[in-house]
Amino acid sequence: QVHVAESGGGLVQAGGSLRLSCVASGSIFRYNYMGWYRQAPGKQRELVAIITAGGGTNYADYVKSRFTIARDNADNTVYLQMHSLKPEDTAVYYCLLRTEFEYWGQGTQVTVSS
Repeated sequence: QVHVAESGGGLVQAGGSLRLSCVASGSIFRYNYMGWYRQAPGKQRELVAIITAGGGTNYADYVKSRFTIARDNADNTVYLQMHSLKPEDTAVYYCLLRTEFEYWGQGTQVTVSS
């Protein structure tokens, strides 16, 4: 059984920074990629950033140069460092582990006040 858990969300003022963490545990032999998605109220879930097991990254245009994704393959952990946060970044941030299946975390709330 695989479990994915996020942490690190919170309330921050515009222009501030937060670091999200995601740990995947259980029977994980290898994975294709891990990543972050977000969902704001009334909107669809959208891609933020992903990182492959080999280290390749892909970012949504609206977070490029502000967010950085990194991973630690040794313990199946992925991080999202967020800088220059904007009120429109307010959302629940979800972690995804993609093997032959998709495993989602419960999400962590990020609120950016203006």
